[in-house]
Amino acid sequence: MLALVDIRAGYDTEEILHGLSFTVPPGDIVAMVGANGAGKSTTLKVISGLLRCRRGRVEVDGRRLAGASTEEAVRAGVAHVPEGRQVFANMTVRENLLLGAHAVRGAAVARRTEAALDVFPELSGRLGDYAGSLSGGQQQMLAIARGMMSAPRYLLLDEPSLGLAPLVTKRIFEVIARLASDGTGILLVEQNGRQALGLAQKAFLLERGTITLSGGGKELLANPEVVERYLGVGTAAAAAGRQAAWTAALVGALSGSSNDDGRNA
Repeated sequence: MLALVDIRAGYDTEEILHGLSFTVPPGDIVAMVGANGAGKSTTLKVISGLLRCRRGRVEVDGRRLAGASTEEAVRAGVAHVPEGRQVFANMTVRENLLLGAHAVRGAAVARRTEAALDVFPELSGRLGDYAGSLSGGQQQMLAIARGMMSAPRYLLLDEPSLGLAPLVTKRIFEVIARLASDGTGILLVEQNGRQALGLAQKAFLLERGTITLSGGGKELLANPEVVERYLGVGTAAAAAGRQAAWTAALVGALSGSSNDDGRNA
């Protein structure tokens, strides 16, 4: 199990995460939802060793990580697929995949490449092509496949559907479900909150570095408070609509009053 216990972390003098604690069991999808700036990407950076926490601990299957070491996280069984794909455009698809297996030697590399291509057959005919020549959807597939090359037990996905067409997004979510069914624990940060919550076994709402709501994915999806505060519909949307209508009516009234004043003059 991947576990975060009382994590506090931030940048310079600013603290972003305020005592964060949660778990990701093997084979489960855990969705972390929240507005921009809530601390979602910071959480993933702490887990993957890109950022040292100020307090608390990260544990992988009972082993405490020293922190601030991506190599340690990978060897412990954690892979991080960052937001924005971040493939190496001037390297081939095959070379990008091999970067994900930098700690692997011999026949294991070929086996893992085959396994990644089994999940993403779309990449099979593009191994010799530069990653920069791929479509956005194919680059996202490559980013996830590269993460798979370390054979992680826990996969951190940061906005995997960002900027993708609906059909490609559907394909990516199918892969996420498949990886979880094969036993990989998934921590999912995703702008498409409805789809993420609908897929996840567990979920929590992160606000200003603090978990304010947690439960099953579908449970949060049906929670009016989550709909109100995160998914952007509900009474807040209705209030915004009323405000827009009131503003339009006020503008119309003022315009009409101005016209009357002009005629009376």
